[in-house]
Amino acid sequence: MKILHLYKDYYPVIGGIENHVRLLAEGQVARGHEVEILVTNSSFKSQQQMLNGVKVTKIGRWAHFASTPLTPLYPLHLYRRLLSSPPDIIHLQMPYPLSEVSWLVASIFKSKTRCVITYQSDVVKQKNIMRFYAPIMRRVLKSADVIIATSPNYIQTSAFLKPFEPKCRVIPLGIYNEPYHHSDPAQVAQIKARYNTPLILFVGRLRYYKGLNYLIQSMLEVPPPAHLLIIGRDGVENALHTQCRDLGLDSRVTFLPDISDADLPAYYNACDIFVLPSAERSEAFGLVLVEAMASGKAVISAELGTGTSYVNQDGITGLVVPPADATALAGACNYLLTNPILRQRLGAQGRERALVEFSAEMLLNRIMTIYEDILKTS
Repeated sequence: MKILHLYKDYYPVIGGIENHVRLLAEGQVARGHEVEILVTNSSFKSQQQMLNGVKVTKIGRWAHFASTPLTPLYPLHLYRRLLSSPPDIIHLQMPYPLSEVSWLVASIFKSKTRCVITYQSDVVKQKNIMRFYAPIMRRVLKSADVIIATSPNYIQTSAFLKPFEPKCRVIPLGIYNEPYHHSDPAQVAQIKARYNTPLILFVGRLRYYKGLNYLIQSMLEVPPPAHLLIIGRDGVENALHTQCRDLGLDSRVTFLPDISDADLPAYYNACDIFVLPSAERSEAFGLVLVEAMASGKAVISAELGTGTSYVNQDGITGLVVPPADATALAGACNYLLTNPILRQRLGAQGRERALVEFSAEMLLNRIMTIYEDILKTS
């Protein structure tokens, strides 16, 4: 097949959706398909390159507004692409308004190209923008041959997905589990010695919806020597540093910038528990939960009505607490830290769930089956 993925950023930009698109694209190339990525560049200049067999076209970025890279050349490039060498499948990651508008305009000339949309998340923060964007979202969802939701929870709780439930298919995100099963024991021991134990871990971009302010607040109720390690950067980092200083927690909370993919599994394996304290629906799935589970760790997350409670099953792979509740987070941390046998059992069950339900191989198989099915009906 000829497959064209549309989104705003691609590797080496790091993020949950960016990592997902990279896994898809490289996995599809490995299976013999012709794959191109259309994204925006970090600079004004456009460029093309081959990355691990994937043709990556980056359109020069003119501006950035409300977390959205903007360039009028994006729809023009897509239009030319559909005319010159139309792909069999266009796969959008939603939400990204520019690619969606580009598809609506260019699809007038789409020939036999079929459209698949992975609906990653509702738009939560930009409420004023939604007055204009909501009609576009509905139009785009209506245009899709198939809409992929990453969990059944999101279909039932999203006001945008629910009306399109008949064309929705559930395909959870996935990872390559193997790197998280084995880490260098010496590296793990070094991490434990550096930060003391028990060690509580968070990994992810430091965005407003991650609820890290509640996790930091919870450390006042989690007794020493427990230490919180926060890996990531971006967004509200300065505010979190200020909160730690004001609460007198500088010695018990450590911030690290992004860790390489090669080193990250060692940090998961070194921690005692992993916490994803996200407090808004913008956290639609929580792929870091899968990474922690693949590492055999009990996890804690909040009930958002999204995929986080599909990934982390309360009492089976970890604990689920109310959102935006520092006391509840502290209680869950203390309960797991004082029950090592329970931690071990939940971690083992989480690893099994990650291997069976959230593997990269399973994700690719499910996605390719969707493509094949819709092409049969064209």
